[in-house]
Amino acid sequence: MGAYVVRRILQMIPVVIGATFIIYAMVFSLPGDPTAALCGDRGCPPALQQEIAEKYHLDDNVFVAYGQYAVGLLQGDFGDNVRGNPVTGDLADRYPVTAKLAIMALAFEALIGVLAGALAALRKNGFLDNVILVSTLLLISTPIFVIGGLSQYFLGVRFAIFPVTVSREAGFYDLLLPALVLGSVSVAYVARLTRTNLAENLRADYVRTAKAKGLTPRRAIGLHALRNSLIPVVTFIGYDFGALLGGAIITERIFNIRGIGGYIFQGINQRDGFAVVGAVTALVIVYLIVNLIVDLLYGVLDPRIAHD
Repeated sequence: MGAYVVRRILQMIPVVIGATFIIYAMVFSLPGDPTAALCGDRGCPPALQQEIAEKYHLDDNVFVAYGQYAVGLLQGDFGDNVRGNPVTGDLADRYPVTAKLAIMALAFEALIGVLAGALAALRKNGFLDNVILVSTLLLISTPIFVIGGLSQYFLGVRFAIFPVTVSREAGFYDLLLPALVLGSVSVAYVARLTRTNLAENLRADYVRTAKAKGLTPRRAIGLHALRNSLIPVVTFIGYDFGALLGGAIITERIFNIRGIGGYIFQGINQRDGFAVVGAVTALVIVYLIVNLIVDLLYGVLDPRIAHD
């Protein structure tokens, strides 16, 4: 196990380098003046433009400029934004909010999605199964901004069950409605994935053998069939966690959340290259770590999967 973890960590290094270089090259190859957000429409004085270009190596070759950035990145320095503030400070301020939102959305999709999918598989072709299939299809086909807008209006404005916007403290209750909105589409995918895999495993020979040997239906389903059915579900959830961290831009905009999604959106609008690159780099690292954890969970769900 230890050797496997070390090998996977070593494999992450070229992935991080390649991903950050592509992001860096794409962001800093965009047309426009990187200092426009700092000085507004009037533009910065030539002396200040030259100072910023030297500080951020804007006039250097992209490989040289990225090399300078990578050296700082290895030391935990994500650079400074165009206003001279450390990107690490901005990320430390905003990342916990997005992480809390993503974890709440993930818990919602995992619990409700697996439960709905299991009930649909056990009642296949029945009324409950049809209701769940129609409901999940409706969620999948509805854009997230429509779900967010309707939820905000009915549950926040009309019936005043949840806050309309999230406060700066971003407490649990403030983030509950945005988390439900953010995880709503993923709930549908998890439910359908669980239903398909569990329905297939219920017809497998090992489940019939377990029942024939005297195992109760509850233990045969819960201990064997459902456990094996969760392997692709865990894979999707692991992938989706990274997507939730990076894809919460729309939800954060709807509910006025000061998270990493809004930070990336603001950085793109202001052409703040180091803010965008630093935020996306942090997302890449978190995504790789989550994928490693998912791979290790395979061995927990199915002991036949060994990590040598």
